[in-house]
Amino acid sequence: MEYEKLLKEVLEKVPKKVEAKERFEIPKAQIQYAGAKTILLNFLEIADKLRRPKEHFQKFMLKELATKGELAGQRLILLGNFSQETVNRKIEAYVKKYVLCRECGKPDTRLLKERGYEFIVCEACGAKHSVSD
Repeated sequence: MEYEKLLKEVLEKVPKKVEAKERFEIPKAQIQYAGAKTILLNFLEIADKLRRPKEHFQKFMLKELATKGELAGQRLILLGNFSQETVNRKIEAYVKKYVLCRECGKPDTRLLKERGYEFIVCEACGAKHSVSD
């Protein structure tokens, strides 16, 4: 009987609404324009947050935006004018394809190349999925 009384007291003290805060947030692009070029100022920061090689992320972005570009320090310089919204959509597409686990949805993954194929291996649930181009 004492147990149920204590349990009731504790439950009354627990907040009714608990906010869920994601520990993983997709970084937003910081864009600057220079003539006919778009500069992604925080490119390396984004690649680091996603835990992916900058070359892999760069190749994806250039392919998806159908443009040429080059790394200059922390920045990725893209040939052409692209809106911040467009660049952010491409970053989200990258995260969906190369970062998040298809089984559990967590970002605790790594890329693995095996016999010419690329896989995403989840360190949280152990799932392994091929990445198709």
